Amino acid sequence: MIKERVKKILSQLPADVELVAAAKTRGAQEIIEAVKAGVRIIGENYVQETERVQREIRERNPEIADRIVWHFIGHLQTNKVKKAIEMFDMIETVDSLEIAREIEKRCAHLKRVMPILVEVNSARERQKFGVFPEKVEELVRRLAELRYVKVMGLMTMGPQGESEEMRLYFRDTRRIFERIKSKGIRNVEMRYLSMGMSNSYRVAIEEGANIVRIGTGIFGERSTAL
Repeated sequence: MIKERVKKILSQLPADVELVAAAKTRGAQEIIEAVKAGVRIIGENYVQETERVQREIRERNPEIADRIVWHFIGHLQTNKVKKAIEMFDMIETVDSLEIAREIEKRCAHLKRVMPILVEVNSARERQKFGVFPEKVEELVRRLAELRYVKVMGLMTMGPQGESEEMRLYFRDTRRIFERIKSKGIRNVEMRYLSMGMSNSYRVAIEEGANIVRIGTGIFGERSTAL
């Protein structure tokens, strides 16, 4: 089923839209199947879980392991940064100068530049992570001063709800993206706009997303322990 779902989604995506398979709590074999079907980028929410899954994938299929691009799409805690920068190719959820400085410090030791997206709390939900829309440009300008952190665009979750209800938030995030892009800020490359999940990715693409994060639409509903 994973193969069929991936093939169907990829056939529907515009050529300039990247698919991130959101693999939180999914097993190594499920991820391997998704990659064999055409997935290139795997998104993970937890550093420890990713460490285990990456090890299992490499043990089972080294060739597949070498093909995967890993995006971190969860909330990154400061004490997890050291491991995260060794395991991920992009961090999509930077929402503070504090976490960016920790990434900078750890990446400096490795002489490695980490591509990041700034997470926008587009609905201004107090219980969620992300930068409020009016603060995004200010944070981007501060991040641009860092040497080993490279802003590559924006990411937003949007509120829970029907896809059409999320359109406004996607549209607002796109406007912020375009405004910052037009400023030509040094050391900032506004290339990626990551918006939309399994129930909302079509609307997100209509509103300008070029990265979509799909989990259930690829792997099916998560099994819940009884």
